[in-house]
Amino acid sequence: MKPRNIVILTGAGVSAESGVPTFRGPDGLWEGHHIEAVATPQAFRRDPLLVQRFYDARRAALGKVVPNAAHLALARLDAEWRGELLLVTQNVDDLHERGGSQRLLHMHGELQRALCTACGTAPAWTGALSDDPPCPRCGAARLRPDIVWFGEMPYHMDEIEMAIGRCDLFVSIGTSGAVYPAAGFVTQAQRAGARTLEINLDPSAGTPLFDEARHGPAGTQVPKWVDEMLG
Repeated sequence: MKPRNIVILTGAGVSAESGVPTFRGPDGLWEGHHIEAVATPQAFRRDPLLVQRFYDARRAALGKVVPNAAHLALARLDAEWRGELLLVTQNVDDLHERGGSQRLLHMHGELQRALCTACGTAPAWTGALSDDPPCPRCGAARLRPDIVWFGEMPYHMDEIEMAIGRCDLFVSIGTSGAVYPAAGFVTQAQRAGARTLEINLDPSAGTPLFDEARHGPAGTQVPKWVDEMLG
């Protein structure tokens, strides 16, 4: 019996095949930087220029990558699935949007948004932040990347947890299974009675928790799974 309501969680493994570096490499670095130097509120207070330049470079690099077969397959599922569907991504790139997905939430923020620490507005932003531009709403030069850093609360948690509570199928794609709260979604889904599936390049820390696991490149495995769901 096919499910009716689906929640899909995606992580860095989905965008890696487009050329977007994964969050943490085997050497513990993120694009040459220690995580603590660029992905915490303390790092931003200590060296805001370093942090701004790091995210400026990542934002600019988005123009050099394109959605891959996994992004396109998930957009097709979004467009054709008649039940409820929510795509929750831990990624801060815009490849899901460019691939065509619409029922989408970014739980860790978006590279192409800024966050004003003075008034709280989060305007779309494609340029640099390292030169301290003013907030378009309040005029204060207190913009930061609209990225959820370690120690901060992910976005949309109420909406995500509600969707997980009523889903029939929870699918995790390209995630490490090690970063909470997302790593706990599989357990929440099982408690709600949902079937669970992991699609990942290799077994993850959370693989034993899933009812089923499929391993291989997302660009191959995700289109195959979507074909099965829509067939």
